[in-house]
Amino acid sequence: MGSVPPSVVNVRRAPRRLAGAVLAVLAVVSISAASCSESPRDVTVGSVSRADVTEVVDASATVTAKGVATLTAPADGTLAGLSVAAGQSVTAGQIVAVISSPTAEGRLAAARQAVDSLGGGSVTAGNSRELVALQRRSDADALAAFATAREQAAGVGDAALRATLLAQLDASQSTYQEAAAAARALVTSVQRGFASIGQAMNALTAAQRAQAQAAYDAARSTVDALTLRAPIAGVVQLGGASSGSSGPSLTDLLGAAGGAAAGAAAGAAGTGGSGSAAGAPGVDTAVLPGARVTAGTPVLTVVDTSELGLMAEVDETDVLLVTPGVVAEVELDAAPGARYEARVGSVDLLPATSARGGVSYRARLTMGAGRFTDGRPAPPPRPGMSAVAHLNVRAARAAVAVPAAAVFNRDGRDSVWVVRGGRAVRTPVTVGVSGQDLVQVVSGVAAGDRIVVHGTDRVRAGQQLP
Repeated sequence: MGSVPPSVVNVRRAPRRLAGAVLAVLAVVSISAASCSESPRDVTVGSVSRADVTEVVDASATVTAKGVATLTAPADGTLAGLSVAAGQSVTAGQIVAVISSPTAEGRLAAARQAVDSLGGGSVTAGNSRELVALQRRSDADALAAFATAREQAAGVGDAALRATLLAQLDASQSTYQEAAAAARALVTSVQRGFASIGQAMNALTAAQRAQAQAAYDAARSTVDALTLRAPIAGVVQLGGASSGSSGPSLTDLLGAAGGAAAGAAAGAAGTGGSGSAAGAPGVDTAVLPGARVTAGTPVLTVVDTSELGLMAEVDETDVLLVTPGVVAEVELDAAPGARYEARVGSVDLLPATSARGGVSYRARLTMGAGRFTDGRPAPPPRPGMSAVAHLNVRAARAAVAVPAAAVFNRDGRDSVWVVRGGRAVRTPVTVGVSGQDLVQVVSGVAAGDRIVVHGTDRVRAGQQLP
């Protein structure tokens, strides 16, 4: 009969479902191994001890940026100027490019002329019949003008600008409808002899002026947007954020903490168009000065890497253990041997289909500095890099612990073989923090108890053991 001296045991538990999700334990365990000729072959008896147990869930992850904003052409035209270069740092609000769009500028000129034509006088009508016809024509023209403006606004690739234009049109159309309703009421009053034709014509002019002003405001916003400004501070990348249909989406690259900067970047990101007509499908390519662009063409992307994070996919069988504040160590495929610090900021309530086809939940982590095992600082990662997050979800200090191989399930209960009076006794136990090689036992055994630590499937109740 021999004994194994105290040793440091590095413990990991295999995943319940997600491949690569394991549980790690660092513990000091004293196990007395014993066997004799009366024991079945490959059966080992040891002593229950106390150890520090840490449960770790591993999750595949992607490095994220604090903010990502893709600037797109707001209208058809030509890239007249590009004032930044790839890799250059920019500040929020800095002019980065200018689009020349004769179409947008022509719409603005026409809208300004329409406003000016209504500024010095009113429409005229000789009688109530002409007044009714004029009122109906005004309503039809306004309806067509608002429909055209909405169609133009919907074609704008910049999501933030598109939302602003549509909101402006909603407000302007509401103003016009109020003015038009007042004009129609006065026309009715004229027909009944309660109001003059002049009053009704003034009301119709006011309604037309509201519609013309709305068209001018929309055209002015589009022309102003031809000067592209960086919505966030960061580093410039020419073209769009996606480098291919199989790469991570823009949303996947946004800040892990979901902060205000990330939200602003998402709102400023364009959604449509390819970088070049000659580009391959699904690939954003750089647009050079002088090139033709259409509404929605990605011109450049600003990436804020001042705070890096992670987007981790946690399997549904583990997600209830992952809560805000959980710390983690991160390994990158691009930096073998380096470990980065991270902390969980939030966990999504709704699931997503994982890359392996199962159900997973996204956890967002903030990411800290990294170091190699020899103490050297690790290089800062780049958004989109693949990683594995080792999430320290639970810990038990100086806990009663047994080797994982000692625990077996029978009749729906976790049990161990305890050696009492030299014979094996099946004893139900309650397991707490678990690992591949070591688990915490909350109840059922105590430190110092002798148990079967290996070969439990070869033991029967009452069997004589040393």
